[in-house]
Amino acid sequence: MRAILVTAAALAAGLVAAEPGKPVALLDQVPYRDEGMGSRKIVDEKHVLMMQAALKPGQRVPEHKANSNVHIVVLQGAVIVNLAGTEVAVRAGDLLPIAFGTQMHIRNDGQENATFLIVKTPNPSEMTAQK
Repeated sequence: MRAILVTAAALAAGLVAAEPGKPVALLDQVPYRDEGMGSRKIVDEKHVLMMQAALKPGQRVPEHKANSNVHIVVLQGAVIVNLAGTEVAVRAGDLLPIAFGTQMHIRNDGQENATFLIVKTPNPSEMTAQK
């Protein structure tokens, strides 16, 4: 696998700077944590926020409202996404669009680790006028 060099400070802060023309190896250094969801920012620009989340079996993303238009892209494993009471199974290779304001939570009920991208457009920092 190809990887970019990332400073220890950037990893500790949970930010991987995506530089134009340089690949980001999303499956290297997946941000798993022993307790709770692990995450890191991949892209943080005015029109898009992209994060990578990681859940070990039994872990979950707490319930919240989507603070932008969201697209979940599962890279490895599988997760259950609860959208306002409706459960959707999403596995590696799947894309799930989620509308702004949707009540949601995500959990890993499987036996293996799961990692996924969370793409928010526009960046939630630009959505303040719509809240």
